[in-house]
Amino acid sequence: MLKFLLIAAIILVVAILAVLAYAATLPGRLRVERQARIQAPAAAIFPLINDFHRWAEWSPYETIDPTMKRSFDGAPAGKGAVYQWSGDGKAGAGRMEIADTAPPSLVRIRLDFTRPMRASNLTEFTLEPDGDATRVRWSMEGPTPFIGKLFGIFVDMDHLIGRDFATGLANLKMATEGR
Repeated sequence: MLKFLLIAAIILVVAILAVLAYAATLPGRLRVERQARIQAPAAAIFPLINDFHRWAEWSPYETIDPTMKRSFDGAPAGKGAVYQWSGDGKAGAGRMEIADTAPPSLVRIRLDFTRPMRASNLTEFTLEPDGDATRVRWSMEGPTPFIGKLFGIFVDMDHLIGRDFATGLANLKMATEGR
């Protein structure tokens, strides 16, 4: 019996070491991107993205936690605008600051999560003419620390975050197309 337990313990340790070694080989950056074609001019879409006060009209993250606390600081919109949140569960806590804008084609945001896990990312919205519509791309990119790599073995981050981005873009489409 003791021999069996020793063998089982060795197998468990080897399996854990294999998972840790595999995690160490994963890419050190995360990039998630989704896009949508919205039947509206960029000038009609841009203000909804460039003003954090208007994110409640379309952002999928605004409905995650009804008790989430929000605060706004800095510029009212555009470069220097700041949005902070703190909630329970999936909402976590963090801060976004618009780092750069180029109306009506670009909004670049510094995104810092403080809970449930610390992370700093760059989020971009690009709006490009696409015939009689606008192609809106929502992307997020940032470093993946070891704990993030380990988590990524068990959870597909592109799918998890990408699903939220797709929902947000569909909401943005409804908000601007009026459907």
